[in-house]
Amino acid sequence: MSRIRALAAALASVPITLFGLILITFLIGRVVPIDPVLAIVGDRAPQDVVARTRLELGLDRPLPEQFIRYVGQLAHGDFGRSVMTSNSVGTDIARFFPATLELATAALLIAVLLGVPLGVYAAVRQGRWVDTVIRVVCLSGHSIPIFVLALLALLVFYATLQWAPGPGRQSVVFDGMVDQRTGLLLLDCALAGEWEAFWDALKQIALPALVLGLSNMAYIARMTRAFMLESLQGEFVITAKAKGLSAAAVVWRHAFGNILVRLLTVIVLTYAGLLEGAVLTETIFSWPGLGQYLTGSLLNADMNAVLGATLVVGLTYVVLNLFSDLMYRVLDPRVR
Repeated sequence: MSRIRALAAALASVPITLFGLILITFLIGRVVPIDPVLAIVGDRAPQDVVARTRLELGLDRPLPEQFIRYVGQLAHGDFGRSVMTSNSVGTDIARFFPATLELATAALLIAVLLGVPLGVYAAVRQGRWVDTVIRVVCLSGHSIPIFVLALLALLVFYATLQWAPGPGRQSVVFDGMVDQRTGLLLLDCALAGEWEAFWDALKQIALPALVLGLSNMAYIARMTRAFMLESLQGEFVITAKAKGLSAAAVVWRHAFGNILVRLLTVIVLTYAGLLEGAVLTETIFSWPGLGQYLTGSLLNADMNAVLGATLVVGLTYVVLNLFSDLMYRVLDPRVR
């Protein structure tokens, strides 16, 4: 019964959080010094056109009535129309978000595959030169601004060594060759059997994913090291050593197994941060994702697009945070 109550409480927090998110985004859209009507009709439009457009959008009504109308539109999946693209915001988000999803997933794989082993190894070798080197590398990776790291990567690997292709998601030769079934270019190329386009897309994603992955690898490695240092001092580790288990079994089966749940939470929330759209990275690498869409919308005073993208980012955080909480309860018997 207690498990059901805990699950119900976790699920009940979702609509409350979403309501708060919708309310905040609505208020932000009303208090920013940008007139959505002028963004649509232009600064030089006649006053009668401005007044008629304001009336059609319902912006002449009281704020509570506008909010009710806004929630009603969202309930029907209507985020409004983008001034920048002239498409519905929902259509634009569905087109741009898969690129961010693909880049974030690749970056997370790099961050986890490098960060977790480095964090474990640093904890096992605590106080030695290897631990110091790993800590310095992680501190540097976490401290260097992402745009500096991205520009250095382009300068070295693209401009100087010419190992990496230029910015963009795919070369011009392969652009439009593969039908967008899922929006995930690598998967679409594989499903279509277009392996030349697949390898081209893989080359294009390698450098931005590496930049994002290294930046987040530093954080994951630091958290892994901190968790492992605490776990290695536990009595169960001393007992495992006394039983004569190998060092690998003690470290990976017992010590690492004890931190797996907490580490999973860190990884999931890191993924949520990547999915919000790495704005600077996507802009520098001309990656057509949600971050670049959000940046362009802000520069063009396209508030419908800004609010729609913000809601999607918030929803992503809520869903992944709920997933992390549920996995915590499933994997950790102490919580149950």
